[in-house]
Amino acid sequence: VQLQASGGGLVQAGGSLRLSCAASGRTLSYYVMGWFRQAPGKEREFVASIRWSGGMTSYADSVKGRFTISRDKAESTVYLQMNSLKPEDSAVYYCAAKIIYNTYDYWGQGTLVTVSS
Repeated sequence: VQLQASGGGLVQAGGSLRLSCAASGRTLSYYVMGWFRQAPGKEREFVASIRWSGGMTSYADSVKGRFTISRDKAESTVYLQMNSLKPEDSAVYYCAAKIIYNTYDYWGQGTLVTVSS
């Protein structure tokens, strides 16, 4: 699976951004798509995930109620809608994919999100 993330940028606190992750190379029926982030000096952390089939979602506590993950099957694209952004959301965001019950084996190149206070 090849993953291409986009949509990062600079936004003020309280603002919104939508990240996109275009997937290609495989049928995604048995895959889970996820978003992770890594801030400078910190470890990479899970943000959200969605099962391609069925659409079951999962979120980190820190983003629940503010971020929404979704997918467009026709476009083979996963989105992360980020609202009410905080400076602590600033990080490089990565999309990733895995076969259900496996580890995340496929990673995109990352897109930078900077939230100014």
